[in-house]
Amino acid sequence: MQSSFSSSLHSLPSRVQTLLSNFNSPLELKQAHAHLIKTNTPLSLLPPSRIASVCALSSDFSYANQLFTQFPQPQIVIWNSCLKTFAESNSPSDAILLFRRLREWDVLPDSFTCAFVLKACTALMDDKNGKIIHGVVEKLGFKWNLVLQNMILNLYGLCGEVGTARLLFDNMPQRDVVSWNVMITHLVKSGDFEDAYRFFSRMPERNVRSWTMMISGCVHCRKPKEGVELFMEMEKIEVQANEVTVVAVLAACADLGALELGRRVHEYSKRSGFENNVRVLNTLIDMYVKCGCLEEARRVFNEMEERTVVSWSAMIQGLAMHGQAQEALRVFSMMIEMGMEPNGVTFIGLLHACNHMGLVDEGRRFFSGMSRDYGIIPEIEHYGCMVDLLSRAGLLQEAHEFIMNMPIKPNGVVWGALLGGCKVHKNIKLAEEATRHLAQLDPLNDGYYVVLSNIYAEAERWEDVARVRKLMKNRGVKKTPGCSSIMVDGVIHEFVAGDDSHSQANEIFDMWETLLSNMKLRGYRPDTSVVLLDMEEKEKEKFLYRHSEKLALCFGLINTPPGVVIRIMKNLRVCEDCHAAFKLISAIVNREIVVRDRNRFHCFKDGACSCQDYW
Repeated sequence: MQSSFSSSLHSLPSRVQTLLSNFNSPLELKQAHAHLIKTNTPLSLLPPSRIASVCALSSDFSYANQLFTQFPQPQIVIWNSCLKTFAESNSPSDAILLFRRLREWDVLPDSFTCAFVLKACTALMDDKNGKIIHGVVEKLGFKWNLVLQNMILNLYGLCGEVGTARLLFDNMPQRDVVSWNVMITHLVKSGDFEDAYRFFSRMPERNVRSWTMMISGCVHCRKPKEGVELFMEMEKIEVQANEVTVVAVLAACADLGALELGRRVHEYSKRSGFENNVRVLNTLIDMYVKCGCLEEARRVFNEMEERTVVSWSAMIQGLAMHGQAQEALRVFSMMIEMGMEPNGVTFIGLLHACNHMGLVDEGRRFFSGMSRDYGIIPEIEHYGCMVDLLSRAGLLQEAHEFIMNMPIKPNGVVWGALLGGCKVHKNIKLAEEATRHLAQLDPLNDGYYVVLSNIYAEAERWEDVARVRKLMKNRGVKKTPGCSSIMVDGVIHEFVAGDDSHSQANEIFDMWETLLSNMKLRGYRPDTSVVLLDMEEKEKEKFLYRHSEKLALCFGLINTPPGVVIRIMKNLRVCEDCHAAFKLISAIVNREIVVRDRNRFHCFKDGACSCQDYW
């Protein structure tokens, strides 16, 4: 039919061809129609899809409908092509307007009509019209159409109506793997990881997307250990990971510090042909950085054929975390020289680099330059970095004035940065002001109460210490215990401060005593000032010796061969005593010890730390 249409059209003069095939308005369409009538030419020379597009949203809708009665294909087939175009355009609401007209003129929709309008509703996140289409689907008996059911399910999930989606899922006459995947996706996004896992466990069949979503969900819900375990289970049943799976599991490895698995996934990605996938490579940089392998991160970065702003920013952030501020600034200069525009994340990395090494003047220049030179409006994270930089450098009054002059309302992180500086520089007055704001902004964050309590303890204001702890108790705030983890032979071992429940506890304590004797020969004296409890000195020392990172270190020394780098992850900031002890131990055992605490990396080697004692 198309070929006969083309040959008939080409036999006409060019002016007439243009009139018949390129009309752009109802008026031009009527002129073309009139010409066909005058010349007794078949109406089929008019392209029906073009008739639909020029009349769909005009007052001549009924005219187009009348014309379609003279075409061989059903009206709804013609209108569907127009609906599809509208749904995939920059104005998907046009598809919804057209659907309303079709209903007004009693044009019976089919399953394709519903699919195209649902696509428009999804693009607009319009659950109101989505429910109308859902009703049409039920009324016309399309509930057995799995594609439509899954589209409706997804729409409800996207619009935050997870309960409605769940009800629909439970009442679906049939389901496929897509139905289960959609449900799991939206449960994870809503933060209901436990329910998502229950759905995953009940799935009659799973595909690679099912596994990938659950691993991503674990990372999203801060359960990287479970994500790694799922990946290992996936490997056992020989489900082949795709690029998205690789990105998800590498993110889990980064959060967990699971270097051995991260390296194995890296090798898998090479074998699978993902070595040029920029998203995989960017995640690899992040994984190696967060596992303390800066050189391997740099190697991935240097070998990239194509780098995005994410690649550059990840490398800058990684160098900052490892205390290599000058190198981070050099990489930024290279980035600019190569014509890559920085973004807000880039500047967070630069400000972190300045912060970790006390480069106040450079930090000021970057903060002012981001908007002046690159048109990037500072966000709350940038303000937080600046307050942290000024506070740690002892410029507490300037940091306070900076907060008071912020054009946006300071959040808990900003006031928390000031509080952290007050602890370092023992400024009780400003610490109390910061805490008053934090009590309003983030009342359940135990860290802020603990810092204020510690400031009072250092000043031996024990009544104030007791008052803060009573306040915590009254508000139901519990102190987060120090926790450190170390991976040995693919198994993660976790230690809590004061823990004596580990199967190798006696060996760990014996190892510590041996190290302690050697450290004391080198001038070590336990810094009991970090034990901010009103107790006897000997009790303070005992408490100090059971810090979680010390237990993890001793376990690592016992269970790894000589010369192997020991990598420890800690949930809180490393204390001054552990920092001093680890420097000495690195020289005593001739090992590199890498510790990732809440804020940064400390690489202990030959009796020194990469942070140069500024943290």
